[in-house]
Amino acid sequence: MNARDDSALGRFWAEALGWTISSEEPGVTNLEPEGFIYPDPVAVCIDIIAVPEPKTVKNRVHVDLATTSAAHQADLVARLKALGATPADVGQGDVPWTVLADPEGNEFCVLEPRSIYRNTGPIAAVVADCADPRAMARFWGEAMDWTLHEVTDDHAVLRSAKDVGPYLKFLRTPDTKTVKNRVHLDLRPYLGDDQAAEEARLRALGATDLDLGQGDVPWTCLADPEGNEFDVLTPR
Repeated sequence: MNARDDSALGRFWAEALGWTISSEEPGVTNLEPEGFIYPDPVAVCIDIIAVPEPKTVKNRVHVDLATTSAAHQADLVARLKALGATPADVGQGDVPWTVLADPEGNEFCVLEPRSIYRNTGPIAAVVADCADPRAMARFWGEAMDWTLHEVTDDHAVLRSAKDVGPYLKFLRTPDTKTVKNRVHLDLRPYLGDDQAAEEARLRALGATDLDLGQGDVPWTCLADPEGNEFDVLTPR
């Protein structure tokens, strides 16, 4: 997640998820569950990166939070508001979930109880708007070696091949991408894998190189077939 104040937003999300701040450097705050051992797919960890530009449009990528009961949903919404979240209207209408924005305006949803999200942990899903869910499912399924659970013309749902942790969802929307995403995915090759070979594999799947002014950094910035930015990090 991009942020004007990574430290403050990191504290919000650590409290929201019940996670710990695993490391903090100038401009970067890293969050993960207590006792997490990388690369266990039981969680998708969050890195919050300081950027100078403010948020200007609705995010095309957001997180959905899971709840276990109506009471849990109501309590979580109240707790998040106490932490600094505010109600958000993204045109959702009368729906059973609650749309909020974090202190920097990043939209997220607190879902009503759903059996599919019983064992995902606090993050039910990472959700991305797109024009073609089938094409996005093909690319990201190959990119991450995740399992496709459902795909239609309107949405696609993937999850770790170990069937643990949050889902990755693509929702067809009529609007188009106009600015750099403030929430994006980072991919990391496994320890012992070759970063350059992994980048070449992703390009062969349809990824393209991207210059965001990152300069000389150890990661590589790429974009998926719909222009969504993502980074390929060094193996760990």
